[in-house]
Amino acid sequence: MAIDVTSLYNRRADNRWDRTSVGDVLERVAAVRPDATAFVAGPGAYGDPAFARITYGAADEWANRFANALLSGGLQRADRVLMICGNSVDAFVAKIGIAKAGGVVVPINPSQVADFVEHAVRLTEPMLIIADTEYANLAAAVGRKVDVHVPIGDGPADGPSMREFCEVASPAPPEVTIHGDDIWEILFTSGTTAMPKGVMLSHAYAYLTALGATATHSRGVRHESLLRSVCFAPVMFHIGDQGYVMPTLFCGGTVLLGRAHNPKQAAALIAAEKATLAITGNRYLTGQLLAELEALEPGAASSLTCVLHATGILTPDELARFEALAPGVSVTYQAGQTECVASHRFPYDAFPERYADALDRHLNLIGQPPPLLASACVDVEDGVTPVPHDTIGELVYRSPVMTAGYYRDHEATERAFAHGWFHTGDLGTTEPPGERTITGRLKDVIKTGGENVASIRVESVVLLHPGIDQVAVIGLPDERWGEIVTAVVIPKPDATVDERELIGFCRERLPGFETPKRVIVVDKFPLGLGGKVLKHELRAQFLAVS
Repeated sequence: MAIDVTSLYNRRADNRWDRTSVGDVLERVAAVRPDATAFVAGPGAYGDPAFARITYGAADEWANRFANALLSGGLQRADRVLMICGNSVDAFVAKIGIAKAGGVVVPINPSQVADFVEHAVRLTEPMLIIADTEYANLAAAVGRKVDVHVPIGDGPADGPSMREFCEVASPAPPEVTIHGDDIWEILFTSGTTAMPKGVMLSHAYAYLTALGATATHSRGVRHESLLRSVCFAPVMFHIGDQGYVMPTLFCGGTVLLGRAHNPKQAAALIAAEKATLAITGNRYLTGQLLAELEALEPGAASSLTCVLHATGILTPDELARFEALAPGVSVTYQAGQTECVASHRFPYDAFPERYADALDRHLNLIGQPPPLLASACVDVEDGVTPVPHDTIGELVYRSPVMTAGYYRDHEATERAFAHGWFHTGDLGTTEPPGERTITGRLKDVIKTGGENVASIRVESVVLLHPGIDQVAVIGLPDERWGEIVTAVVIPKPDATVDERELIGFCRERLPGFETPKRVIVVDKFPLGLGGKVLKHELRAQFLAVS
């Protein structure tokens, strides 16, 4: 074995003892504490009983078997594996197994429809498909079979189960070459085009994301290994895998994983498992969990030391109610995005004066960027000139926690990194001493219920309706969803638009989160030069009405 002790640059840390690999996260804890609990599954968040409560040692062995089974089946370095799965411990361990084998995970949202699945398959050319039993129909709809199924829900059990797939595979760690700059996951996120783009994320991205979040997640815990995090937010097809689950694994703590948003189940799991961290989602979902925690016996939630939420600052009353449930709890507002999730964080208790000022001025204050993130607010026209602190501009980032680009989309990648910064598409301001606010979106994307919706895609479907002449899809504020997808339409002459019927028409062709929840009929649109619809004027018009 020749070890290079001469070169001082262009080195490659890809040895088993020094590499950066997502596949090693369980192994490194298991080497010291194999019997420590890695995952506890909430109701419905496991298929095989072996994953209901599993140690680091057992989870790592499953990941090794899965990786070796993939390799025995012909998986080569950087081959893609498509996953159509909701939250489950089984599927998350399979994810780690794919990373161990040197493959690339391509997870998609099971609520998507066939045209998107077809797009994902065509773009990424997966070697095989893993799906929950209840989502096998999505693969069949595009002429593909499920190669491995996670036994959750009803449906055709195509291919072997995860247990059957791993049955004869070796439990030893696979010997493959992996480097931190290798891509381990392609996550889909919406942009201004009709179909989502594939965000390329490296092993190093995952490590830095997780390690950067551990300080917040373990706040108030006497030792990081005592972290016990409850998460019912999506983590299979969302950046939550690296921002929510992996920080706990990097601490050697325990992940208490829910199948999908269910505040009653989340509250019960917090109480039963003495969780220290609750990851709640947006403000509406946070309020639902808060109410369920208050319905429990006094002291049931007192183990909580941190609550992490997104999308909109909480009220003083909500913070006081959390304090009553868990005295000393730190509640933190977090804002990030798939391409760069070195998130801004605002812990309310650390900066009470700034919080009070944000309430007085109705600011969506997301706090300071962490040290891993250089954040600037630049002119929206030239994309490079910094704007004064009281002027709205586009937020741009530089960070090692950064996407490598959009898979097989050179144009979108080059546009995103213009002028040497990543352009987020978020509009905001800088508040002294360097904190950021978010005021809207530069790109024509609607953020609803934690998902990004490209309005162009929705518009293309609405225009299929025989009674619609023109459409502009916008996002309007909503307490529950953050924004709701709203279709503003001009009917064809002599046509009558029925809101319920049009929404049903769209629901047959779009997943639920992309389907309009409101339809507004107008006679004309405000137009700019070249006939472009001025959507900001439409938003202002209907905000005033509401």
